[in-house]
Amino acid sequence: MTRSLFDSDAPHPEPSSLTAFSGNTLDRQSEYRDEDCLERALKVEGTHILAFTGNRLILKHDGQVLDPLFAAYELPELEPDFDNAVLLGYRENGEPRIAVPVGVAAEDLAATFKPTEPRALYRDGLLDEERLGEAAQGAALIHWNATNRFCGKCGGRTESRIGGYRRVCTACEHMTFPRTDPVVIMLTIDEEQDRCLLGRSHHFQEGMYSCLAGFVEPGETIEHAVRRETFEEAGIRTGRIRYHASQPWPMPHSLMIGCFAEAQSTEINIDEQEIADCRWFSRAEVAQILNGQPGVGLFAPPVGAIAHRLIRDWIDWPR
Repeated sequence: MTRSLFDSDAPHPEPSSLTAFSGNTLDRQSEYRDEDCLERALKVEGTHILAFTGNRLILKHDGQVLDPLFAAYELPELEPDFDNAVLLGYRENGEPRIAVPVGVAAEDLAATFKPTEPRALYRDGLLDEERLGEAAQGAALIHWNATNRFCGKCGGRTESRIGGYRRVCTACEHMTFPRTDPVVIMLTIDEEQDRCLLGRSHHFQEGMYSCLAGFVEPGETIEHAVRRETFEEAGIRTGRIRYHASQPWPMPHSLMIGCFAEAQSTEINIDEQEIADCRWFSRAEVAQILNGQPGVGLFAPPVGAIAHRLIRDWIDWPR
């Protein structure tokens, strides 16, 4: 009997746990957020704070150790904006974790600080998995608060409420809440010829091939988004869709939804406005790409990226 990838959850029962930014174990206590939850958390001894300048997490460094955690007394020189801080949640020992935007620009920070974008945090292995997940949550919420300072209904100024998870207009009292943008990312499989479809975006580093991806549009299911994006970008029609994994993606506040798609056609017709190249790759070729390095032939996205997880798990799937 022929076995199909689309009839199994192998090779991992929860592959999302193997993606970067997924290690956040904070107790968010979402049902207990009230108007003074942030103020109360700041008064707790041992509270630690993640500081952001723009979309960059500030790391303290002494030449060897990188530390993302600040105590409140360490922040004054960075001009913290506690009116727009966010209560991320609580560690298992009860320690609150808070994210705060600061007024000092990245280029004006002292040499003892290293401002770092989320992508570099995981790509360069600068934080452990739990801290990386906390940074992703903080980056997304700091960005959302910063871009919703004014009411979309009347134009009035908004204020942060319930620890940074709601903004209320001071003029009309219209409320807005944090957003998460769903993005499908898919590895299309030609099971008959045992190969997969990989493409290159125009902005990719030379030599990198990855899964196709695109935003889920209003009124669209995940499955429909996978089929639409694959056909629009590559001209490939797909049948069965299997969800595989997800990944918080704080650039700025997306959720990557990783799927395998079953190819029903094989003739590629590239939309050159969307992608630079798209090809079928055999299992042996994909194995080489996974072992490739930037600057030397073809290579895949780094470990931790959900695209890497999709590609790797197709290779590792027990046929």
